[in-house]
Amino acid sequence: MKKVLVVIGAGGMGEAVVRRIGSGRRVLLADIDEALLDRLHGQLSGDGFDVSTRRVDVSDQASMTATAEAAADLGEVLTAVHTAGLSPAQATSEAILRVDLLGVAHFLEAFSTVVAPGGSGVVIASMAGTMTAARLPAEVEAALATTPTEHLLALPFLTDPAFASPGAAYGLAKRANQVRVQAAARVWGERGARINSVSPGLISTPMGQQELATEAGAQIRALLAGSAAGAPGTASDVAAAVEFLTGPGAGYVTGTDLLVDGGVVAGVQAGHGAGRGD
Repeated sequence: MKKVLVVIGAGGMGEAVVRRIGSGRRVLLADIDEALLDRLHGQLSGDGFDVSTRRVDVSDQASMTATAEAAADLGEVLTAVHTAGLSPAQATSEAILRVDLLGVAHFLEAFSTVVAPGGSGVVIASMAGTMTAARLPAEVEAALATTPTEHLLALPFLTDPAFASPGAAYGLAKRANQVRVQAAARVWGERGARINSVSPGLISTPMGQQELATEAGAQIRALLAGSAAGAPGTASDVAAAVEFLTGPGAGYVTGTDLLVDGGVVAGVQAGHGAGRGD
């Protein structure tokens, strides 16, 4: 049976993941932007990838479930990677919570029912989630991790003024990604599959460049200056982490988060940079 790679999100990271681990597999690339899907389908097919595309609205459970079912119809779903998301430079707090928080919950739930034994999944979170963790009470983290998907957006603290700005909502959503992956590891494990998250720092994609152009750009540059790498990463850096986590070398790794941030968080913790407070 053909091995299937599913990538949710056709942006820079999604394309990099397909190019890194999609060779020899049947690829299902899903996104809400049909024009982008059409363009990438032509490019990837021209480069020899066996790729199908599908429109998905990650904020809609039925749409995500249908995408998971479509993937299973293509063959054995060995790998599923969720890269879709909105940044603070792109959207309102409400949209970020709907896409970045709820969308990942939909993915974890839908693909836990179709991933093959021996398969794996990866969610792209963010170092913003790691930085937000220190500011969240334990009861908030527990609610983010275990609240049933259909009730997530009704959590009362989501209307707290502290999370009203897009940056704060983004950090909260990305921390939710990390802790929901932890909570989902046992469910995925019951199918003999693994699930992890990758938390990138600033990555040189169009989304990353948009972030640098916002009011927070100076603070982001300060974080980079205090990091070991001293510069943004690339989509290929993230794809390499995904390759590791979905490969045989990570067979005993599940329910964890891998920072791919060039040492930004380490720099902040060592006092070399300021944590992002928005």
